[in-house]
Amino acid sequence: MSPPDFLKERFPRLGGQLPRSDFATLPTPVRQHQVLFQELPGRISIKYDNLTGSIYGGNKIRKLEYIFPRAAKKHCLRVATFGAAGSNHALATALYAREAGFDCTCFLSHQAKTPLVAATLNLHIRNGTELVRYGGSYGTRVRTLREHLWGRHAWVIPMGGSSWLGTVGFVAAGLELAAQIADGDVPRPDRLYVGAGTMGTAVGLALGLALAGLRTEVHAVRVSDISIMNEHALNKLMQKTSLMMHRCDDTVPANLAEQANIRIRDDFFGPGYAQGTGATARAIAFSRSELSLSLETTYTGKTMSALLADWREIVSENLNVLYWHTYNSVPFDIPEDEPIDDAALPDEFFRYFQS
Repeated sequence: MSPPDFLKERFPRLGGQLPRSDFATLPTPVRQHQVLFQELPGRISIKYDNLTGSIYGGNKIRKLEYIFPRAAKKHCLRVATFGAAGSNHALATALYAREAGFDCTCFLSHQAKTPLVAATLNLHIRNGTELVRYGGSYGTRVRTLREHLWGRHAWVIPMGGSSWLGTVGFVAAGLELAAQIADGDVPRPDRLYVGAGTMGTAVGLALGLALAGLRTEVHAVRVSDISIMNEHALNKLMQKTSLMMHRCDDTVPANLAEQANIRIRDDFFGPGYAQGTGATARAIAFSRSELSLSLETTYTGKTMSALLADWREIVSENLNVLYWHTYNSVPFDIPEDEPIDDAALPDEFFRYFQS
């Protein structure tokens, strides 16, 4: 039985023009928790989007569901994407590309060394991903792309999967949450906290909630460099996604972007991508003890730290808040101490296996 298609149910013409793959197990659960923080009792709702898939979970799968059918329609044989060495998006793309019958190339840049990077690279190797070191001058990057994409019938997916088409996956997710609210599964949140790297998740949720007529304020917690995640880029993606949906189906309001309620939170990025702070560490410890939830320093720890920074205000104003959990929870038994195939790993990435 296919999972429900919340976008197609609400907007049949739009859903009909944007086919999707059935990768995700939907709807993902939502639950409200009673917690204690700073000696103040309160409530946190959680949307468990870590449970989107059996191959790999997290938020990227919803985007790929809409992107891969477009690549297949264009008769592509390969998909290619970008990310840091430990990128969840790059790994999810590679794993689901294999499931969908595509070869996959991942152009990866360096990042701070975390315990997850080596395991992620080994998962790529086991999956058969073509790993390419990506960086250097503009000319060097162009030559790298030409060398690995020219004549290979590749569909190029932007970093994070945050094209307008990938963002539609989270428009559908916003409608999914609205249906769960209507069913009484969770109270309507006054605020929704979600990590924002390339912004497709946050933008899509804000648009989806606006389509559902909900005024929930989406707090987009910046987890990538400000050159990537900033107000101009967010508004551009918001406008493009809204425009393209309206072109596909004119029952989607032409001014949908203006109806979205979203706020950028800039204060939790810390020293750099994947690098946490004391607040990040406290958020991870709190989530483990109070919510039985495993977070990390790249996305989820920073997102939860923003929510906890607002805790006194949340409690005093009796606000309903929802934390959108984006971190994959599918376990992998994979070595982290050495590459499982030296020949498949670019020389520049051996640093992540060195103690």
